[in-house]
Amino acid sequence: MSEVIKSSWTIPAESMTQWADACLSVAGMEPADAKLVARHLVQTSLWGIDSHGVARLPHYLKRILAGSIEPKPHIKVRRTGPCTAQLDGGHGHGMVVCHRAMGEAIAMANENGLGAVGVGNSSHCGAIGLYGRQAASQGLLGLALTHSDAFVAPEGGRAKFLGTNPICLAVPSADPQGPICVDMATSAVSWNRVENARRENQPLEPGWALDQHGSPTTDPNAVACLLPLADHKGYALAFLIDLFCGPLNAMPYGPHIPAMYGDYAQQRRLGSFMMALDPQRFAGGATLAATALEMAAEARRQRRPFDGAEILVPGDPEYRCEQLRRRSGIPIEPGQWKEIREWSQRMEVEPPS
Repeated sequence: MSEVIKSSWTIPAESMTQWADACLSVAGMEPADAKLVARHLVQTSLWGIDSHGVARLPHYLKRILAGSIEPKPHIKVRRTGPCTAQLDGGHGHGMVVCHRAMGEAIAMANENGLGAVGVGNSSHCGAIGLYGRQAASQGLLGLALTHSDAFVAPEGGRAKFLGTNPICLAVPSADPQGPICVDMATSAVSWNRVENARRENQPLEPGWALDQHGSPTTDPNAVACLLPLADHKGYALAFLIDLFCGPLNAMPYGPHIPAMYGDYAQQRRLGSFMMALDPQRFAGGATLAATALEMAAEARRQRRPFDGAEILVPGDPEYRCEQLRRRSGIPIEPGQWKEIREWSQRMEVEPPS
């Protein structure tokens, strides 16, 4: 879901991409990898997912410079069957690692109809919707899962146990704006939203978080853990996603994962799961993209008679936000602009115009 941030100024996407690329290159990443991460961060901001967009670049730079993210990782891929593979990310940047993993899944799906890749020894991979859409852009169905260290209490619990553990499902569509796509955390909100609220001194929405005593709070500085999405449903999804991403790939789960905001020199040891599926192997594959477009149009016509509220389909908020921000620029909060100036000086690069 897209976010709304208040800002007094904006930065064009192209300028922001060049700045992020320059910072990552100075930090030691390979040119192609720096460009990939910069594009992914800016694309995420264009979608309105500001918690995982360019606001996260300082965090990544801290970890690269501290040594927990390898700027030039040795990524190893081992095919374990016609449709399966295991990828060791070499503790590289999660966006580089998961992009490579979904690329392997796509290659196997094109060869054999299905590709499933388990990922280990990765780091934070940003918005999980990047990878489902990566498959859908190639005419394939995409499934992408990842996990994180513990931020979320179990249903009925008072302390953190599971990560925000997001899921993405993407289906090709004949709509030129993009595939039908859902990208969602299994927590009520992402932890990065809490970090953003702390930086900007803004309150949280009720029902998002608990304090250290297990009581509900809207004060971002008092948050000890988040609540699961839709109570037991989000909790159950998060639990299963953790098993797919962690133990399946010989990686830790929940409370045993090194903290994202802990020791910046400690490697995260995160896992992910990427799958691509060729729709042409199924009865409706030849018409799936056209049917997805038709289904979306039919859904949008189902307005409520009492207020005429607009109906959106999965992916609409992000695509609409992208259209707006490509015209007007990416909104920047005062706290974020301060970080941009500080990191520009530290990395000795020009700040975005």
